[in-house]
Amino acid sequence: MQSFNQIEKEEDTLINTVKNTLYLARKKFNFSVEVFVKKTIGINVNIRNSIIENVEFNRDGGLFITVYNKFSKGVVSSRDFSINGIKKMLDTAVDISKYSSSDFFSGLPDIKLLCFGSKDLDLFHPTEFNLKNAINFTSISEQEAFKFDKRIVNSEGSFFSNHISINVFGNSLGMLEKYKSTYYNNYNCMIAKDKNCMQRSFSYSTARKLEDLEKPDILGQKTAKNAISRLGSKKINTTKCPIIFSREISPTFFSHFISAISGDNVYQKSTCLLYDLKKRIFPEWLNIEEKPHLIAGLGSKPFDSEGVATKSKSIIKNGILQTWLLNTYNARRLNLFSTGNSGGITNWFVSHKNISFKEMLHTMYNGLLITELMGQGVDIISGNYSRGAIGFWIKGGKIQYPVNEITISGNLKNMWHNIISISNDINIYSKIRSGSILLSEMQISGN
Repeated sequence: MQSFNQIEKEEDTLINTVKNTLYLARKKFNFSVEVFVKKTIGINVNIRNSIIENVEFNRDGGLFITVYNKFSKGVVSSRDFSINGIKKMLDTAVDISKYSSSDFFSGLPDIKLLCFGSKDLDLFHPTEFNLKNAINFTSISEQEAFKFDKRIVNSEGSFFSNHISINVFGNSLGMLEKYKSTYYNNYNCMIAKDKNCMQRSFSYSTARKLEDLEKPDILGQKTAKNAISRLGSKKINTTKCPIIFSREISPTFFSHFISAISGDNVYQKSTCLLYDLKKRIFPEWLNIEEKPHLIAGLGSKPFDSEGVATKSKSIIKNGILQTWLLNTYNARRLNLFSTGNSGGITNWFVSHKNISFKEMLHTMYNGLLITELMGQGVDIISGNYSRGAIGFWIKGGKIQYPVNEITISGNLKNMWHNIISISNDINIYSKIRSGSILLSEMQISGN
């Protein structure tokens, strides 16, 4: 990993690259120009059964230039940051724009929405972490999993990554902003075996700071415990019953909602929520807030991928949908303004009922706890939902036995309306911060 001084030099180089690009563009022609340059520096380590399977040193960078020739658009990218390279890119972008269809909705964002003077969100926490340390960090979780129980018989691998990103953005409206960030991730997947079957399970964590990651020994023990708990899995009979999405997969549940309110799907009329703005989508007690300036947040950023300043906003208030998620283009198609969501969401905070996961199990009493989902059977246009699932059968508020080879199905709009409760066991390793989710009923397909 590079030293702190080297990272500062890298940042200065990228800033100068954007300045040079904007200068040459201004000197060469009178078109609107957008420039983004990003460099990612890091290391990935994969280990399986104490053998190093893969080590990757990343040093990826890219310069992206967008030219708006009236209402025609030309986009180019390159890894050549030289003056001659930039000149060629600008010429190519202009040539592309001449042959692109004119689109009245194309163009730079409104200058009033741009970010000038970005805030320090405390996203940059580099660590002098060499290859030896990374390998040792990765190995510990696997070793601890094997130590935990003799029924842990194999590993599907342990993974660790440490990355630094430098982002610089500028345009012909006078914006030139930057931010640096760090991202750490560890992952472990183990296999348990008894006389009758084999089962796998995984655990992971992500953080901006190395010290905020799950400790590797704890991660390994958690994975081993989860894998062993799945031994003796059964396939239950087809039924309808309450279900709980565990906190590990609750972000996935809300990710479908994100797709449904994304501007591209809205203006293309490809969402089941097309006519539901300002209408109740969730129960009255449920709120979702987006907080892009959360200090050291996993999704925090001062501006989106178009340079629009990010702002805190209410997505769901008292169950009612407050806004679409818009970039400049789809906002104009809808006669609205960008919400600063070009490139996706930042940090979402989903409200809960301040009950523990254990209390939620008792509230459900009898039903299905889902801990892992498979497949992509979700149709955002119709809302139809069907996915493979793994979990545990709950009876009398307590886990009875593991369940596999089942399919859960329903409709997203009904599922969102049918949320009974969300517990306070918040998933802190996702930018969608939600606890476990209790739904009143879903169709379970089994035997």
